[in-house]
Amino acid sequence: MAASELYTKCARVWIPDAEEVWKSAELIKDYKNGDASLQLMLEDGKSIEHTLDPKTKNLPYLRNPDILVGENDLTALSYLHEPAVLHNLKVRFVDSKLIYTYCGIVLVAINPYETLPIYGSDIINAYSGQNMGDMDPHIFAVAEEAYKQMARDERNQSIIVSGESGAGKTVSAKYAMRYFATVSGSASEANVEEKVLASNPIMEAIGNAKTTRNDNSSRFGKYIEIGFDNRYRIIGANMRTYLLEKSRVVFQADEERNYHIFYQLCASSHLPELKNLKLSSANDFLYTRQGRSPVIIGVDDTKELCTTRNAFTLLGINESYQMGLFQVLAAILHLGNVEIKDRDSDSSVIPPNNCHLMAFCELVGVTYQDMSQWLCHRKLKTATETYVKTLPRLQATNARDALSKHIYAKLFNWIVEHVNKALITNVKQHSFIGVLDIYGFETFEINSFEQFCINYANEKLQQQFNMHVFKLEQEEYMKEQIPWTLIDFYDNQPCINLIEAKMGILDLLDEECKMPKGSDDSWAQKLYNTHLKTCSLFEKPRMSNRAFIIQHFADKVEYQCEGFLAKNKDTVNEEQINVLKASKKFNLLVELFHDEEKATSPTGQVPGTGGRTRLSIKPDKSREKSSKEHKKTVGCQFRNSLQMLMETLNATTPHYVRCIKPNDFKMAFTFDPKRAVQQLRACGVLETIRISAAGFPSRWTYQEFFSRYRVLMKQKDVLPDKKLTCRNVLEKLVQDQDKYQFGKTKIFFRAGQVAYLEKLRADKLRAACIRIQKTIRCWLARKKYLRKRSAAITIQRFTRGYQARCLVKFMRRTQAATIIQKYRRMYVEKKRYRQKQAAALAMQTILRAYIARQKYQSLLREHKVVIIQKRVRGWLARCWYKRCLIAIVYLQCCIRRMRARRELKKLKIEARSVEHFKKLNKGMENKIMQLQRRIDEQTRENKSVNEKLVGLESSYTVESERLRGELNRLRGVEEQAKNKTNQVTSLLEELEKLKKELSVTQQEKKTIEDWAHNYRDEMEKMVSELKEQNGTLKKDKDDLNRLIQEQSQQMTEKMARAIVQETQQLETDLNEERSRYQNLLTEHLRLEEKYDDLKEAMASSNVSKPGHRRTDSTHSSNESEYTYNSEYAELEEGSRAAEDVTRGIDTSLTLKLQKRLTELEQEKQSLRNELENKEEQFQRARARDDAEFKKARGAELEYESLKRQELESENKKLKHNLVEMRQSLLGNAAASSGAPGSPAYKVLLEQLNSACEELDVRKEEVLILRSQLVSQKEAMHHKDEKETMTEPSVYAEDVSKLKDADELKQACIGLKDTNRLLEHQLQTQRRTYDSEVEALRGELQNVKEENNRQQQLLAQNLQLPPEARIEASLQHEITRLTNENLDLMEQLEKQDRTIRKLKKQLKVYSKRIGEMGAGQTEGQTSPGQMVDEPIHPVNIPRREKDFQGMLEYKKEDELKLVKNLILELKPRGVAVNLIPGLPAYILFMCLRHADYVNDDQKVRTLLTSTINSIKKILKKRGDDFETVSFWLANTCRFLHCLKQYSGDEAFMKHNTSRQNEHCLSNFDLAEYRQVISDLAIQIYQQLIKCMENILQPMIVSGMLEHETIQGVSGVKPTGLRKRTSSIADEGTYTLDSILRQLSAFHSTMCQHGTDPELIKQVVKQQFYIIGAVTLNNLLLRKDMCSWSKGMQIRYNVSQLEEWLRDKGLMVCGAKETLEPLIQAAQLLQVKKKTDEDAEAICSMCQALTTAQIVKVLNLYTPVNEFEERVSVAFIRTIQTRLRDRCESPQLLMDTKMIYPVTFPFSPSSLALETIQIPSSLNLAFLTRV
Repeated sequence: MAASELYTKCARVWIPDAEEVWKSAELIKDYKNGDASLQLMLEDGKSIEHTLDPKTKNLPYLRNPDILVGENDLTALSYLHEPAVLHNLKVRFVDSKLIYTYCGIVLVAINPYETLPIYGSDIINAYSGQNMGDMDPHIFAVAEEAYKQMARDERNQSIIVSGESGAGKTVSAKYAMRYFATVSGSASEANVEEKVLASNPIMEAIGNAKTTRNDNSSRFGKYIEIGFDNRYRIIGANMRTYLLEKSRVVFQADEERNYHIFYQLCASSHLPELKNLKLSSANDFLYTRQGRSPVIIGVDDTKELCTTRNAFTLLGINESYQMGLFQVLAAILHLGNVEIKDRDSDSSVIPPNNCHLMAFCELVGVTYQDMSQWLCHRKLKTATETYVKTLPRLQATNARDALSKHIYAKLFNWIVEHVNKALITNVKQHSFIGVLDIYGFETFEINSFEQFCINYANEKLQQQFNMHVFKLEQEEYMKEQIPWTLIDFYDNQPCINLIEAKMGILDLLDEECKMPKGSDDSWAQKLYNTHLKTCSLFEKPRMSNRAFIIQHFADKVEYQCEGFLAKNKDTVNEEQINVLKASKKFNLLVELFHDEEKATSPTGQVPGTGGRTRLSIKPDKSREKSSKEHKKTVGCQFRNSLQMLMETLNATTPHYVRCIKPNDFKMAFTFDPKRAVQQLRACGVLETIRISAAGFPSRWTYQEFFSRYRVLMKQKDVLPDKKLTCRNVLEKLVQDQDKYQFGKTKIFFRAGQVAYLEKLRADKLRAACIRIQKTIRCWLARKKYLRKRSAAITIQRFTRGYQARCLVKFMRRTQAATIIQKYRRMYVEKKRYRQKQAAALAMQTILRAYIARQKYQSLLREHKVVIIQKRVRGWLARCWYKRCLIAIVYLQCCIRRMRARRELKKLKIEARSVEHFKKLNKGMENKIMQLQRRIDEQTRENKSVNEKLVGLESSYTVESERLRGELNRLRGVEEQAKNKTNQVTSLLEELEKLKKELSVTQQEKKTIEDWAHNYRDEMEKMVSELKEQNGTLKKDKDDLNRLIQEQSQQMTEKMARAIVQETQQLETDLNEERSRYQNLLTEHLRLEEKYDDLKEAMASSNVSKPGHRRTDSTHSSNESEYTYNSEYAELEEGSRAAEDVTRGIDTSLTLKLQKRLTELEQEKQSLRNELENKEEQFQRARARDDAEFKKARGAELEYESLKRQELESENKKLKHNLVEMRQSLLGNAAASSGAPGSPAYKVLLEQLNSACEELDVRKEEVLILRSQLVSQKEAMHHKDEKETMTEPSVYAEDVSKLKDADELKQACIGLKDTNRLLEHQLQTQRRTYDSEVEALRGELQNVKEENNRQQQLLAQNLQLPPEARIEASLQHEITRLTNENLDLMEQLEKQDRTIRKLKKQLKVYSKRIGEMGAGQTEGQTSPGQMVDEPIHPVNIPRREKDFQGMLEYKKEDELKLVKNLILELKPRGVAVNLIPGLPAYILFMCLRHADYVNDDQKVRTLLTSTINSIKKILKKRGDDFETVSFWLANTCRFLHCLKQYSGDEAFMKHNTSRQNEHCLSNFDLAEYRQVISDLAIQIYQQLIKCMENILQPMIVSGMLEHETIQGVSGVKPTGLRKRTSSIADEGTYTLDSILRQLSAFHSTMCQHGTDPELIKQVVKQQFYIIGAVTLNNLLLRKDMCSWSKGMQIRYNVSQLEEWLRDKGLMVCGAKETLEPLIQAAQLLQVKKKTDEDAEAICSMCQALTTAQIVKVLNLYTPVNEFEERVSVAFIRTIQTRLRDRCESPQLLMDTKMIYPVTFPFSPSSLALETIQIPSSLNLAFLTRV
């Protein structure tokens, strides 16, 4: 693809800018070939037109994609040019706060002007052992690379640190040396690494000063060679210095200072030991006040002097020498204050009694007269005479200053010489690493001789740098077999020739210095005449004849010729030196000038004019020869030393650190592009970029390319060979084959091609995103449509329902209106009808009345009778109605009475329920009783009224009946009534009267009912009021109860919280004390090891002496006899031996170690007591909770141990049968493998048959043994009774006795017992083999399931791609073969042990057969002797009932015991075949016997030998995890046994009565228990270190680098080109590797019988190491901080938690140790934009420190364009929210931290008398007691 095709719309470019150097812009229009300008839009939205150069038509630089911005290596950028480099550095420095960046082999370091927490020991440990490029750029990475290459390639290394003043060169060199001192250590106890570091404050004090650009600027160059021995430990160092800036001693510019040491002395002048220096404030001395800035902000000169003096002391410069140095420095200050005045124009004079000159003379020990004389005069020599010449004031002042500079230079060299002496050791140096801290390229407004030398040195270094870079590029191309084309790079050899060649600038300068009348002007003219026309690099300024210009590799520099000759000569008055050398009171001053040559000028004259005074002094003949010799000029010396330096560097492998100064104002994290570009051009970084860009700068491995650009490939393009796949795809994507090359392992790309591929990838991903967005939007739109449709249907349904309801309502209303109308019309018509009817009736009435009147007389009587009948019938009807009404009312009264009674019962119940409240309120009870009585009275009254009412009703009923009878009678006598009308009238009156009485009665009844109703209402109201009061009281009661409960609950919670807090505090204090104690124990052990090493060294040195007295030869081998009581004696003996050694041993160091050892012992004892107190308190607090658990655990362990003992005997046979069955199943894996006739069935049948046969054989053996026992018993009986009888008589006697009834009965009983025994054994064997058959069937089923699982895995693998299928099948096959291999190894070991055992048994049996045969032969020859022969017992294994659980051994067998049981024991075989902790049990049983026989010496020697042997085996095989785990388990078991059988009641709670009988009786071994506990702590720490060494290489690869979830994280285009000598990856570990290793650790510890609580502590420590190492690497690797990596980490952590869950270890605290890592992963995945996100992050990341959170946010790097970077404002928000946190500023977690270990008491349920000692342990000399 043509480059011009990339200039399309939206492409971003860089254009030059006067302020920002380069400014970013975006194309708003496509560029076409031939266009004269580009249409651009700046970032601020301004549109401009960029005109192209009409001659070159060069397009502006393209900008890299945002995803590449901020890369660790500048060479990883697709577009390699100046703006890209500048922008990448700015983003990393300003936005991400990263000061280090790689540029190929160069480390670019930008001075942050702020202290950063990235140089601690934790950071050093994190970078130690890492490959360069694996971690983020750092000075430690460069130091590690140099150290690693030195060790691997056996080649010396150099680290070249350069940069201008203030860029941080000295700090970078200091940190590099600190790294070497930390990771390598020293080869002796002389603390060489501390001395190397101590040289830094000394050199900074005498060689560093404050300048306008830097507060601690090095004013000299130094090259420090750090020496290493053959084990690559520091043995010494050597320092070479270059071009000290002596002029600073006498002159400083504004805002600058003299060297730090002067101000340190002035600030400490108040100290008593410095009073005699007569110093005061720095403002009182000329040499320290010229810069007018005597104080550096943030620096305490007094403290700095203390640091300097401590460094002097550490380097062996004693106090007297220090005071001498300070006297010289104070004398220089006083000399600067000596005032010289004019006597006349040609002479000068010092006023008499000058206090400063007097102080100077007193300090240096010279006479005032001599010094004042030669400060103002000078001696001139001719061939015949010597003259003394007076000096004018200016020359005298210059001579005084020259003397000051000379003294300081001599003092500087003396200090450097003594520092080198202190750093040099007698050990042979194997290799070295040099650290060059030298000035960078300098250009100022006025450049003089110093700048010329500095730039000359940088020209030489730049040439070496260019050649090295060119060489590395060539090696890389040759290694990858890429066609090599020569790259044109800048060669600065012409500039170097201009300076150092013959007739060069330095040559002409030296020549001019030799001329008598030589001057700067004449030298300038010689330069013009020689080089102006012949060299293009040399120019003459237009406006000056005393300057010249040199075109250096970085820039043009104009040098002023003034002062070149004087600085090159470096002259000083010889007589002044002689006066100083004549000092008799100050030996140090004489030592400074002991090798002083004549300090005159080469011509012996002083330039300048002035009068002369002739003296009659004859020349010294002895000095005539030396006066002719000339010392070397400064330029010549510098050229020679520079040549030596270049030879040294060329003989080493260089590593480059370029320090950049970001701004001139020392502002933290402020980036000035102009200043940065100047320095980048000057230091060669851009030249490296240019060389890289000229070839193929971007280099990817095939795997990286395949992973990154897999999205650009189609499925058919993916081939099994990834190399071929990448080749085919790249040929399709990039048509121009010159843009890339295929190497052996990498693909090489031209500049810009990666950006093009990234553009294609981004376009493909963008298209995929658009498609995904389209699909998702379609799905969302359809979902929205369906939701709207459903909503519309719902609305329609409800609307139609509403309309239907309205219609129904209308229809109902219409129907109702119709009905109303119907009835209304009916009513009207009925009314009309009735009116018509009434009218008709009226008419009829009138008519009928007329007719009736006509018939009145005839019908009158009939009419009246009818009226009477009507009235009577009406009265009867009304009577019947009233009776019915009365009955109904009565019924209602009954019902209401019944309800009232029920209500009364309820009220009574409620009244009874408030008895408590009656007691509280007596008045209320009385009131209630009164109301109750009133209710009773009213009830009785109501009852009487009701009775009266009932009586009245009954009387009225009787009266009604009577009236009916009367009415009937009246009907009967109707005709009589007709005659008795008067009687009817009376009856009517009486009737009316009765009616009135009836109405009165009814009114009274109504009144009574109203009263009863009112009374009932009042009572109900009163009852309701009582209920309300009752409810209020209940509510008050409930409130009080609730309040009391809440208060009690609060008090309980408060007490619980207080108890928990107090418990946590106690636990914390206890853990701290344990940690302190264990750290002291570790230190104690380390000192013990050092002591042993020193003792061995003394022994070896003593052996080498001819007259040395050797110890017994058995002393060294019998290490087990070493006791703690003899330790101090041996220590004294070692110290006496050390006195005899004259070389190689430091006696004072041994004494210090002894003293320190004693102190540590005392402190250890005190801490041990305090720890015991703490543990007792803690144990008492947890005793209750542990009791039940221990009881249950003890029973369970007892049951398990018994079960294990029962199954051990059958284990081997079952495994052998299982192997046969597996082999048969593997031979035929058909589905019907378990059917009859199959191989598995046959194997089972054969096993059953063999079991039956074995049962029969055992039955016969038992019968034979029984008969032998009977015969032996009879033989013994006959022997006792008749010893002299012959064989026939004995036989007859036996037969007669056998026939005796008692004997027959006894024999019968014996046979019965034998039969029962055989039957019992037969049943036992049958049950055993039945269980074996069931187990085998279960095993067969497991094998079937395994076969099915294998088939499923095969089916799954067939669904995978070919490459993944092959990888999965290979991995599975490797796992299977590994497991089979382990099984076969175990079987082989078992078979070997079985064979050895059978061989031993065979030997025993053959021996017995031989003895039995011999006995039979002798019996045949002499039958009479048969009775006298001993009867050989039959070896029948049985349990000895009287065994006491002790083992007896002889004292001479102690070494054999320790050797066989500890030193030569293999843990693997013991763990598999024997009881866990068997060695501990055996040792304790031996100890019990020694206690039983009360042998104090035997107890002590056994314990001491055991402890020392365990230490020895750990020292020998301390890196073997199985060994360490095995002895940790056995040491803990031995400790538990000592506690369990100690006799203490606290440890005897879980013992059986038999175990209590086995307690120790004579000795209290509490002290030894503590010693063994310390040994267990040591073993535990060794175990942790061993596990850490195994896990360390796996963690980063498995947790971070390996993609457990394939395809989640895309490989970002790093492009990092590691050095060709870097170590190749040894293999990739996965998360499964870590889990397998953890499982192996866990299973090994379980097999060894390690306590479960101890296993939990080990697992917790393992998980802490995993979390800490992973988090530390995450914090130091920018490429790992991405969203996808966060998901990967969270998945890996979930797998670790699943492992914990499977092992039942979720409560051991291991999960909590991963919390920082979990929160870091969550931090990578959460949103990081708004304030709400910041608040969520602050609340979520409680386990992370502020520094860690900010670091992760700064390192967060998008892997794809769709992710966004974290803004600087958001990080500031996070820092603001977290500023109130009180936490440690440490960035990394301490991976070396070990949790304090505890050993909870775990008693054993195993009975000592049941323990069997296997013959494989070779402990036959032990006797069971």
